[in-house]
Amino acid sequence: MSGKRILLITGLTIGVLSAMILTTAGGVFYTWVYRPCLTQVNKDSVYFFVKTGTQYSQVYSDLKQSGWLKYNRGFDWVARKKEYPANLKPGRYLLLKGMSNSQVVDVLRSGKQAEVHLVFKTTRHFDRLAGIISKQIEADSASLINAFRDTSVMKSLGFTTDQWRAMFIPNTYRFFWNTSAKQFLDRMNLEFRAFWNSARESKLKDIGLDKFQVMALAAIVQEETFMPADMPIVAGVYMNRIRKGIKLQADPTVIFALGDYSIKRVLHAQLTVDSPYNTYKYSGLPPGPIRIPSLEAIEACLNYTKHDYLYFCAREDFSGYSAFARTYQEHLANARKYHRAMDKIKP
Repeated sequence: MSGKRILLITGLTIGVLSAMILTTAGGVFYTWVYRPCLTQVNKDSVYFFVKTGTQYSQVYSDLKQSGWLKYNRGFDWVARKKEYPANLKPGRYLLLKGMSNSQVVDVLRSGKQAEVHLVFKTTRHFDRLAGIISKQIEADSASLINAFRDTSVMKSLGFTTDQWRAMFIPNTYRFFWNTSAKQFLDRMNLEFRAFWNSARESKLKDIGLDKFQVMALAAIVQEETFMPADMPIVAGVYMNRIRKGIKLQADPTVIFALGDYSIKRVLHAQLTVDSPYNTYKYSGLPPGPIRIPSLEAIEACLNYTKHDYLYFCAREDFSGYSAFARTYQEHLANARKYHRAMDKIKP
């Protein structure tokens, strides 16, 4: 075989190999960048969380450990080419099944988070509220509890310690996941100010109470009944008492003053506890809400039913509804019916 032919064959071989290498490299490039990579998930979409202060190495490690990505090395290569490590943004991101590495990086790099629909309801305790909130945003329960107890934060937002519970209006709110405890409180303050709009301010003038008094009343109503239909009637009972100068005599305020929520029935000896929250001892509304009341209870107080009832107690049918009375004699008769019904079911 001549040297010229050997050179020709060698040249062809090198050319074929080069083409194969280029083809392979091109295939790898296309696979890493454009082919579906987020394929190892059981749902059509998943949420990926990037914590505040997290470095890229941790994000990459979390993605690898999740097992969602088909091409881990490809993700790392694309992320570095797109300079994601230098543009990392914390948050909660929605990733769709079938996304390529390039698409996943684009979502994480964009900072366009999937919002959280944060929900909380009526509750007595801030520790409980902190636990509920911490399951929905980045702030942990410890940081939330500390913020809830910080009197300087309360003052900066325009609240006293007695008024503090009034700021939290139970509802559904749209938040970004990477919300701190302070940011959560700032937002609740804004929502509180927005809640008391001109229409509700007008209702306050009509009923002769300020917003904090309404919240204090709503908290008592919340404790007295869990039946929405009864709430405006119960609120009306207390409004009648306030206008007639009769003490509210609400058992839940005594329980709050004693700080013992295990009490099922308030005893006569307990009614003497010296606290501004004891509505058996002091006239009018307590200085602040004894719990975070529900939206239904707040609206029930703003739109209370006008009647001439002064008393109420639980119905003897155990339906959860209340029996209302205009006189103390009627009230005692209703109470006797309830106690007789209770005696019948006692073992």
